Amino acid sequence: MKLSEIIKGASDAPVTGLTSDSRKVKPGMIFAAIPGTQFDGRDYIPQSIKNGASAILSVPGLPELSVPVITNENIRLAYSRLAKRLFPAQPKCVAAVTGTNGKSSTVEFLRQIWAADHKAGASLGTLGITAPNGYRPLTHTTPDAAALHQNLQDLAQSGVTHLGMEASSHGLKQYRLDGVELSAVGFTNLTQDHFDYHPNMDDYFGAKARLFTELAGPKTPVVINVNDDYGQKLLIMCKERGQPVLSVGWTGADIHINEIMPKSSGQHLTLSVLGDRVSVMVPLAGEFQALNVVQALGLAVVTGVDVKTALSALPNLTGVAGRMERVGLTSNGAPVFVDFAHTEDGLEKLLRGLRPHVAGRIIIVFGCGGDRDAGKRAKMGRIADKLAEDVIVTDDNPRSEDPALIRKAVMAGCPSASEIGDRAKAITEGVSRLGSDDCLVIAGKGHETGQVIKGEVFPFDDAEIVRAALKELP
Repeated sequence: MKLSEIIKGASDAPVTGLTSDSRKVKPGMIFAAIPGTQFDGRDYIPQSIKNGASAILSVPGLPELSVPVITNENIRLAYSRLAKRLFPAQPKCVAAVTGTNGKSSTVEFLRQIWAADHKAGASLGTLGITAPNGYRPLTHTTPDAAALHQNLQDLAQSGVTHLGMEASSHGLKQYRLDGVELSAVGFTNLTQDHFDYHPNMDDYFGAKARLFTELAGPKTPVVINVNDDYGQKLLIMCKERGQPVLSVGWTGADIHINEIMPKSSGQHLTLSVLGDRVSVMVPLAGEFQALNVVQALGLAVVTGVDVKTALSALPNLTGVAGRMERVGLTSNGAPVFVDFAHTEDGLEKLLRGLRPHVAGRIIIVFGCGGDRDAGKRAKMGRIADKLAEDVIVTDDNPRSEDPALIRKAVMAGCPSASEIGDRAKAITEGVSRLGSDDCLVIAGKGHETGQVIKGEVFPFDDAEIVRAALKELP
C-alpha cells in the first residue's frame, strides 16, 4: 500500500508497516502515537521520525511535523482500522471467545475439534499461537491491533482456514479486535478480575459485551454459557438483536450438562445436545473443564462441524499448558497439578473440580500478583481455606509491590495457612507434604516461565520446580 492511498497529497512511497512502539519503527512505517494510561505515545514521535517513520497517526492537536499526520479522536479504533487495511487477509472462519475464565482451554479444544474434522485450525491467545505449522508465543492475550492483523494475515497465508481466538476485556475496550471479521462469538463466564483496569463490574461486562453487540454482526452465531447472571443478561441482549444463540452449560437449552461422573482418568459426561441425549468420556479433570468442552462443542457446531464428528473428538482432547496440567506424580501415586487460576472464581472452580478426584487432602500453593486488583486477595485466601486442607501462601508476580504485604493481604482470608515467600521453597514444601491419597496444586502462574519482581523478569517455571522436587523425594 502507498502512503498516498492513506493520506491525500502524500507521496507514493510504500508503507512498510504499522506500529505503536517507537522502538520497532523502521523506514517507511507509520507510527501510532497513542496516549495511554502509563505512557503517552506522543512523547516518542521525535524518536519514531528519527527511526524512519513515514507518517504519524495520533489524536488531533499535534504541532507541525516533518512527516504527514493522520488524526482521529478515537485513535485506537483508527489504529485497528488502518491495521486491517495494511493486513487485510485472515482465516475465512474466526471464532472469538470472551469471559473471565476458560478462554484458553475453549479455543484450544475448538482447534482440536476442527482438526478432527480435517479443518486447518489454529488457536490464538494467552498461550500464544498454535497452528498446523507449529507454535509461537505472544505477549498479550489479545495482541496489539497491528500485531493481531499481521498474525491473522500470516495464518491465512500459511493455509489456516479456521481460527479460535481469545478476546480479552482490555483488547475489546481498546478496539484491538475491530476490523476482525467474525464467524462466531462465545462467552464463558464473568467474575471479578482486572479491577486495576476496569472501575467496576458494569464497565468490565460492557467491554466483554462489545464483542457481541458491536463487533459481531446481527446474524453472527453466538454461543453463551448461561450459568451465571451475566450469561443470562447477554443471552437476552443477543436475542433482542436477533442473533442466532446457542446456550450451553448446566442450564443451557441447546447443549445441556445432565450429569458429570468423575473418573481417575477424567470424567464421564451425560449431555443433551440439540435434543439428543449422549454420553461421552473426556480425559480432563474438573467441572470447569466440562464447561469449557461444551463451549467448544457449541462453537464447533455453529462453525460447520457435524455434531457426531464433534462429539467423536471429545474423548481425544488434550488439556493446555498450565490449565489443570498434571506435571508429575510421587512414587506412591500422588499427583501434582499446575494451574493458571488467579481469580476468586478461578480458584474455587479449580479446587471444586479437583475434589471428586482426590481421596485424601488437597494441598495448595498460591499467591496473588502485584499491581493488580487487590480486592481479590483475601477472597482468594478464604476460598483456599474453605476448599483445601493444607494451604501454603507464597509469592506470585509481585511486580512493583512489596511481596510481604501481598501475602499478608491473602492470609487475612486464610490465617492458619503456612507462609513461605520464596515460591520455589513453597512448591518444594508442598511436594514434601504429599501422602499417597493427596493431591498438590500450584495455582496462579500456570504456563508462565518467568516471575516479575521490581520490573525484572526472572526465569521461573512452576512445572520445572515440581519435577526437581519430586526427584529429591525418597
